[in-house]
Amino acid sequence: MLLYDVELAVDAGVAEAFRAWLPGHVAELLALPGFVSAEVLAVQEPAPPAGEVALCVRYRLRDQAALDAYLRDHAPRLRGDGQARFGGRFRASRRVLVPVG
Repeated sequence: MLLYDVELAVDAGVAEAFRAWLPGHVAELLALPGFVSAEVLAVQEPAPPAGEVALCVRYRLRDQAALDAYLRDHAPRLRGDGQARFGGRFRASRRVLVPVG
């Protein structure tokens, strides 16, 4: 099991539309093999800069092979959809977390 966090900094001017689009995007990922669950979280601390909304999507995946398959076979298309809709009005950073012990 591993966690795949996607940290999002969204321009406040498109935040409402972005939040409306995000559940469908998350559902597309959850339909892929190896994705187990996801939750969308609003980031409170540290507070986002003025004019931005901070979100985090935390995906739980079966294993590294599932993440590798997503990154290789699906990420370019799914990431491209967000860019096509919102252009440079959001930034995403990603990290992978694994349980200790």
